Amino acid sequence: MKKTILATTLLSLTAVLSGCDNAASKANIAIGPAASTTQKVSHMILNAYGVEEGDFNAYQERFGDALDGVQDGNIDISMGIMGLPAGSIESLQAASGDVVMLSLSDDVVEKIEGSSDYRRFIIDKASYQFLDKDVQTIAAFAVLMANTNTISEEMGYQLAKVMYDQADQVTHSQAKFLTLEHALNGGDALKIHPGAKRFYEEKGLTVTLPVAELGEQTDKSEFILGTGSQGGTYYPLGGEIATNWNNNIPGANFTNVETSASIENLVSIRDGKMDLGMSVHVPARNALEGKAEFEGSPVDNAAFIGQIYPEVVQIVSRAGNKVSSFDNIKAK
Repeated sequence: MKKTILATTLLSLTAVLSGCDNAASKANIAIGPAASTTQKVSHMILNAYGVEEGDFNAYQERFGDALDGVQDGNIDISMGIMGLPAGSIESLQAASGDVVMLSLSDDVVEKIEGSSDYRRFIIDKASYQFLDKDVQTIAAFAVLMANTNTISEEMGYQLAKVMYDQADQVTHSQAKFLTLEHALNGGDALKIHPGAKRFYEEKGLTVTLPVAELGEQTDKSEFILGTGSQGGTYYPLGGEIATNWNNNIPGANFTNVETSASIENLVSIRDGKMDLGMSVHVPARNALEGKAEFEGSPVDNAAFIGQIYPEVVQIVSRAGNKVSSFDNIKAK
Protein backbone atom coordinates (compact mmCIF):
# COMPACT_ATOMS: atom_id res chain seq x y z
CA MET A 1 0.00 0.00 0.00
CA LYS A 2 1.38 3.33 -1.01
CA LYS A 3 1.43 5.79 1.83
CA THR A 4 1.87 9.51 1.49
CA ILE A 5 3.19 11.42 4.43
CA LEU A 6 1.84 14.93 4.49
CA ALA A 7 4.12 17.25 6.42
CA THR A 8 2.56 20.10 8.29
CA THR A 9 4.29 23.35 8.97
CA LEU A 10 4.07 25.53 12.01
CA LEU A 11 3.63 29.08 10.85
CA SER A 12 3.72 32.25 12.86
CA LEU A 13 0.75 34.54 12.65
CA THR A 14 2.98 37.14 11.05
CA ALA A 15 3.56 34.72 8.18
CA VAL A 16 0.09 33.51 7.58
CA LEU A 17 -1.68 35.34 4.79
CA SER A 18 0.39 35.00 1.53
CA GLY A 19 -0.59 36.67 -1.66
CA CYS A 20 -3.17 39.07 -0.22
CA ASP A 21 -2.08 41.85 -2.54
CA ASN A 22 -5.39 43.59 -3.16
CA ALA A 23 -8.87 44.02 -1.78
CA ALA A 24 -10.26 41.36 -4.11
CA SER A 25 -8.10 38.71 -2.44
CA LYS A 26 -8.91 39.44 1.18
CA ALA A 27 -8.37 36.59 3.61
CA ASN A 28 -11.44 34.75 4.89
CA ILE A 29 -11.17 34.60 8.68
CA ALA A 30 -13.61 32.84 11.02
CA ILE A 31 -13.70 35.04 14.12
CA GLY A 32 -16.41 33.25 16.10
CA PRO A 33 -20.17 33.79 16.52
CA ALA A 34 -21.58 37.28 16.96
CA ALA A 35 -21.27 38.63 20.52
CA SER A 36 -19.08 35.69 21.55
CA THR A 37 -15.90 35.69 23.61
CA THR A 38 -14.13 34.05 20.67
CA GLN A 39 -15.04 37.00 18.47
CA LYS A 40 -13.82 39.51 21.03
CA VAL A 41 -10.50 37.69 21.38
CA SER A 42 -10.18 37.36 17.60
CA HIS A 43 -10.55 41.13 17.19
CA MET A 44 -8.09 41.69 20.04
CA ILE A 45 -5.49 39.56 18.24
CA LEU A 46 -6.13 41.09 14.82
CA ASN A 47 -6.01 44.61 16.25
CA ALA A 48 -2.69 43.80 17.93
CA TYR A 49 -1.36 43.00 14.45
CA GLY A 50 -2.76 46.25 13.09
CA VAL A 51 -5.47 44.47 11.11
CA GLU A 52 -8.83 46.24 10.98
CA GLU A 53 -12.30 44.90 10.14
CA GLY A 54 -12.21 46.10 6.53
CA ASP A 55 -8.94 44.31 5.83
CA PHE A 56 -10.45 40.81 5.71
CA ASN A 57 -13.69 38.92 5.16
CA ALA A 58 -15.13 38.01 8.56
CA TYR A 59 -17.06 34.78 9.06
CA GLN A 60 -19.13 34.61 12.25
CA GLU A 61 -19.19 30.83 12.49
CA ARG A 62 -19.27 28.43 15.40
CA PHE A 63 -15.92 26.67 15.60
CA GLY A 64 -17.16 23.34 14.23
CA ASP A 65 -18.73 25.04 11.20
CA ALA A 66 -15.63 27.19 10.77
CA LEU A 67 -13.40 24.12 10.62
CA ASP A 68 -15.71 22.66 7.97
CA GLY A 69 -15.03 25.84 6.02
CA VAL A 70 -11.29 25.42 6.52
CA GLN A 71 -11.54 21.84 5.27
CA ASP A 72 -13.55 22.93 2.22
CA GLY A 73 -11.11 25.73 1.44
CA ASN A 74 -13.68 28.49 1.97
CA ILE A 75 -12.07 29.79 5.18
CA ASP A 76 -8.37 30.58 5.41
CA ILE A 77 -8.02 30.92 9.17
CA SER A 78 -10.24 29.87 12.06
CA MET A 79 -9.88 31.14 15.61
CA GLY A 80 -11.28 29.30 18.61
CA ILE A 81 -10.96 29.04 22.39
CA MET A 82 -10.83 25.41 23.52
CA GLY A 83 -9.15 22.85 25.68
CA LEU A 84 -6.12 20.83 24.64
CA PRO A 85 -6.23 18.78 22.56
CA ALA A 86 -9.36 19.81 20.65
CA GLY A 87 -11.07 16.85 19.02
CA SER A 88 -12.43 19.03 16.22
CA ILE A 89 -8.89 20.07 15.24
CA GLU A 90 -7.76 16.44 15.32
CA SER A 91 -10.72 15.57 13.08
CA LEU A 92 -9.74 18.32 10.63
CA GLN A 93 -6.20 16.95 10.50
CA ALA A 94 -7.51 13.42 9.93
CA ALA A 95 -9.64 14.68 7.03
CA SER A 96 -7.17 17.07 5.40
CA GLY A 97 -3.73 15.93 6.52
CA ASP A 98 -2.27 19.43 6.30
CA VAL A 99 -3.40 21.41 9.35
CA VAL A 100 -1.27 24.37 10.37
CA MET A 101 -1.46 25.87 13.87
CA LEU A 102 -0.49 29.51 14.07
CA SER A 103 1.75 31.07 16.70
CA LEU A 104 1.40 34.58 18.11
CA SER A 105 4.44 36.85 18.10
CA ASP A 106 6.06 38.02 21.33
CA ASP A 107 5.01 41.61 20.63
CA VAL A 108 1.37 40.67 20.15
CA VAL A 109 1.29 38.52 23.29
CA GLU A 110 2.81 41.36 25.31
CA LYS A 111 0.22 43.82 23.97
CA ILE A 112 -2.63 41.49 24.89
CA GLU A 113 -1.22 40.74 28.35
CA GLY A 114 -0.93 44.47 28.98
CA SER A 115 -4.55 45.19 28.10
CA SER A 116 -6.49 42.10 29.22
CA ASP A 117 -6.62 39.17 31.64
CA TYR A 118 -5.39 36.71 29.00
CA ARG A 119 -1.92 35.33 29.55
CA ARG A 120 0.87 33.78 27.50
CA PHE A 121 0.43 30.04 26.98
CA ILE A 122 2.66 27.54 25.20
CA ILE A 123 0.98 24.68 23.35
CA ASP A 124 3.44 21.82 23.66
CA LYS A 125 4.17 20.14 20.34
CA ALA A 126 3.10 16.85 21.93
CA SER A 127 -0.47 18.19 22.14
CA TYR A 128 -1.09 17.28 18.49
CA GLN A 129 0.67 14.74 16.30
CA PHE A 130 0.91 17.21 13.42
CA LEU A 131 2.94 19.77 15.40
CA ASP A 132 6.71 19.77 15.08
CA LYS A 133 7.26 22.86 17.26
CA ASP A 134 5.67 24.42 20.31
CA VAL A 135 3.06 27.10 19.59
CA GLN A 136 2.85 30.40 21.47
CA THR A 137 -0.65 31.71 22.13
CA ILE A 138 -2.81 33.09 24.96
CA ALA A 139 -5.16 31.40 27.41
CA ALA A 140 -7.69 31.94 30.18
CA PHE A 141 -9.78 29.56 32.31
CA ALA A 142 -13.14 27.96 31.66
CA VAL A 143 -15.25 28.31 34.80
CA LEU A 144 -18.72 27.29 35.95
CA MET A 145 -21.03 30.16 36.90
CA ALA A 146 -24.31 29.74 38.80
CA ASN A 147 -27.51 31.77 38.94
CA THR A 148 -27.76 32.92 42.56
CA ASN A 149 -31.54 33.19 42.22
CA THR A 150 -31.99 29.50 41.38
CA ILE A 151 -28.96 27.62 42.76
CA SER A 152 -29.36 27.23 46.52
CA GLU A 153 -26.55 26.97 49.05
CA GLU A 154 -26.99 23.20 49.27
CA MET A 155 -27.21 22.76 45.49
CA GLY A 156 -24.04 24.83 45.02
CA TYR A 157 -22.32 22.55 47.52
CA GLN A 158 -23.49 19.43 45.69
CA LEU A 159 -22.49 20.78 42.28
CA ALA A 160 -18.91 21.43 43.41
CA LYS A 161 -18.71 18.19 45.38
CA VAL A 162 -19.77 15.98 42.48
CA MET A 163 -17.75 17.94 39.94
CA TYR A 164 -14.51 17.30 41.84
CA ASP A 165 -15.11 14.22 44.00
CA GLN A 166 -16.66 12.29 41.09
CA ALA A 167 -14.44 13.69 38.33
CA ASP A 168 -13.22 10.19 37.49
CA GLN A 169 -16.67 9.52 36.01
CA VAL A 170 -16.08 12.17 33.32
CA THR A 171 -14.13 10.70 30.40
CA HIS A 172 -13.50 13.90 28.42
CA SER A 173 -9.79 14.71 28.08
CA GLN A 174 -10.25 18.03 29.91
CA ALA A 175 -11.54 16.23 33.02
CA LYS A 176 -7.92 15.88 34.12
CA PHE A 177 -8.15 19.51 35.26
CA LEU A 178 -11.17 18.84 37.53
CA THR A 179 -9.01 18.63 40.63
CA LEU A 180 -8.89 20.59 43.88
CA GLU A 181 -5.44 21.80 42.85
CA HIS A 182 -7.03 23.74 39.98
CA ALA A 183 -10.48 24.37 41.48
CA LEU A 184 -10.05 28.08 42.27
CA ASN A 185 -8.13 29.02 39.10
CA GLY A 186 -9.88 31.84 37.29
CA GLY A 187 -11.83 32.84 40.39
CA ASP A 188 -9.88 36.06 40.88
CA ALA A 189 -12.25 39.03 41.12
CA LEU A 190 -15.29 36.73 40.97
CA LYS A 191 -17.77 36.19 43.79
CA ILE A 192 -17.91 32.57 44.91
CA HIS A 193 -21.15 30.70 45.55
CA PRO A 194 -21.47 30.04 49.33
CA GLY A 195 -22.20 26.36 48.76
CA ALA A 196 -19.06 25.90 46.68
CA LYS A 197 -17.04 27.80 49.29
CA ARG A 198 -18.28 25.43 52.00
CA PHE A 199 -17.18 22.41 49.95
CA TYR A 200 -13.70 23.77 49.28
CA GLU A 201 -13.14 24.69 52.91
CA GLU A 202 -14.23 21.21 53.98
CA LYS A 203 -11.51 19.94 51.65
CA GLY A 204 -8.91 22.12 53.32
CA LEU A 205 -8.65 24.90 50.74
CA THR A 206 -8.28 28.52 51.81
CA VAL A 207 -10.92 30.57 50.02
CA THR A 208 -10.38 34.33 49.98
CA LEU A 209 -12.87 35.21 47.24
CA PRO A 210 -15.81 37.43 48.20
CA VAL A 211 -18.99 35.43 48.81
CA ALA A 212 -22.05 36.02 46.64
CA GLU A 213 -25.41 36.73 48.22
CA LEU A 214 -28.21 34.36 47.25
CA GLY A 215 -31.62 35.58 46.14
CA GLU A 216 -34.93 34.19 47.28
CA GLN A 217 -34.87 30.47 46.57
CA THR A 218 -37.77 28.35 45.35
CA ASP A 219 -37.98 24.58 45.20
CA LYS A 220 -36.57 23.53 41.88
CA SER A 221 -35.57 20.18 40.40
CA GLU A 222 -34.99 20.99 36.71
CA PHE A 223 -31.87 22.95 35.80
CA ILE A 224 -30.44 24.26 32.52
CA LEU A 225 -26.67 24.27 31.88
CA GLY A 226 -25.48 26.52 29.06
CA THR A 227 -22.42 25.09 27.32
CA GLY A 228 -21.15 26.05 23.85
CA SER A 229 -21.11 24.81 20.27
CA GLN A 230 -20.85 21.13 19.37
CA GLY A 231 -17.58 21.75 17.53
CA GLY A 232 -15.86 23.10 20.64
CA THR A 233 -15.05 21.78 24.10
CA TYR A 234 -17.92 23.16 26.18
CA TYR A 235 -20.77 21.15 24.68
CA PRO A 236 -19.37 17.60 24.98
CA LEU A 237 -17.64 18.27 28.31
CA GLY A 238 -20.68 20.07 29.71
CA GLY A 239 -22.84 17.14 28.67
CA GLU A 240 -20.67 14.74 30.65
CA ILE A 241 -20.64 17.02 33.68
CA ALA A 242 -24.45 17.28 33.55
CA THR A 243 -24.72 13.49 33.32
CA ASN A 244 -22.42 13.17 36.32
CA TRP A 245 -24.66 15.49 38.34
CA ASN A 246 -27.75 13.57 37.23
CA ASN A 247 -26.17 10.33 38.40
CA ASN A 248 -25.03 11.65 41.77
CA ILE A 249 -27.44 14.38 42.91
CA PRO A 250 -30.78 12.75 43.84
CA GLY A 251 -33.97 14.54 42.86
CA ALA A 252 -32.33 16.93 40.40
CA ASN A 253 -32.19 16.85 36.61
CA PHE A 254 -29.67 18.84 34.57
CA THR A 255 -29.99 19.49 30.84
CA ASN A 256 -27.08 20.87 28.85
CA VAL A 257 -27.95 23.11 25.90
CA GLU A 258 -25.88 24.27 22.94
CA THR A 259 -25.14 28.01 22.96
CA SER A 260 -22.62 30.53 21.66
CA ALA A 261 -20.83 29.99 24.99
CA SER A 262 -19.58 32.55 27.52
CA ILE A 263 -21.40 35.80 26.77
CA GLU A 264 -24.70 34.18 25.80
CA ASN A 265 -24.57 32.03 28.93
CA LEU A 266 -23.89 34.98 31.21
CA VAL A 267 -26.67 37.06 29.64
CA SER A 268 -29.06 34.11 29.99
CA ILE A 269 -28.18 33.80 33.69
CA ARG A 270 -28.75 37.53 34.15
CA ASP A 271 -32.13 37.32 32.40
CA GLY A 272 -33.25 34.30 34.43
CA LYS A 273 -33.26 31.93 31.46
CA MET A 274 -30.40 29.72 32.66
CA ASP A 275 -29.31 28.20 35.96
CA LEU A 276 -25.70 27.36 35.18
CA GLY A 277 -23.32 28.48 32.47
CA MET A 278 -19.81 27.68 31.31
CA SER A 279 -17.71 30.76 30.62
CA VAL A 280 -14.20 31.99 30.12
CA HIS A 281 -13.24 33.75 33.36
CA VAL A 282 -12.47 37.04 31.58
CA PRO A 283 -16.03 37.80 30.37
CA ALA A 284 -17.35 36.43 33.67
CA ARG A 285 -15.36 39.11 35.46
CA ASN A 286 -16.57 41.75 32.99
CA ALA A 287 -20.15 40.58 33.58
CA LEU A 288 -19.93 41.00 37.35
CA GLU A 289 -18.19 44.37 37.04
CA GLY A 290 -20.40 45.70 34.23
CA LYS A 291 -17.48 46.26 31.88
CA ALA A 292 -16.80 45.76 28.17
CA GLU A 293 -19.79 44.03 26.53
CA PHE A 294 -21.67 44.23 29.85
CA GLU A 295 -21.24 47.97 30.34
CA GLY A 296 -24.51 49.36 31.65
CA SER A 297 -26.01 45.90 32.16
CA PRO A 298 -23.94 43.95 34.71
CA VAL A 299 -24.78 40.41 35.77
CA ASP A 300 -25.49 40.76 39.49
CA ASN A 301 -26.83 37.25 40.02
CA ALA A 302 -23.89 35.09 38.93
CA ALA A 303 -21.48 33.28 41.25
CA PHE A 304 -18.35 31.20 40.72
CA ILE A 305 -18.65 27.46 41.35
CA GLY A 306 -15.22 26.35 40.18
CA GLN A 307 -12.64 26.06 37.44
CA ILE A 308 -13.21 23.49 34.72
CA TYR A 309 -10.08 23.62 32.52
CA PRO A 310 -7.65 26.08 30.90
CA GLU A 311 -9.12 27.74 27.79
CA VAL A 312 -6.50 28.02 25.06
CA VAL A 313 -6.79 30.23 21.98
CA GLN A 314 -6.06 27.97 19.00
CA ILE A 315 -5.75 29.37 15.49
CA VAL A 316 -5.67 26.97 12.56
CA SER A 317 -5.25 27.04 8.82
CA ARG A 318 -4.10 24.61 6.15
CA ALA A 319 -0.75 24.40 4.41
CA GLY A 320 -0.96 25.83 0.92
CA ASN A 321 -3.57 28.48 1.65
CA LYS A 322 -2.87 31.59 -0.39
CA VAL A 323 -1.90 33.61 2.64
CA SER A 324 1.31 34.97 4.09
CA SER A 325 1.23 37.86 6.58
CA PHE A 326 -1.16 40.12 8.39
CA ASP A 327 0.72 43.06 6.99
CA ASN A 328 -0.59 42.06 3.55
CA ILE A 329 -4.22 41.66 4.62
CA LYS A 330 -4.86 45.35 4.63
CA ALA A 331 -7.11 46.44 1.79
CA LYS A 332 -5.25 48.34 -0.91
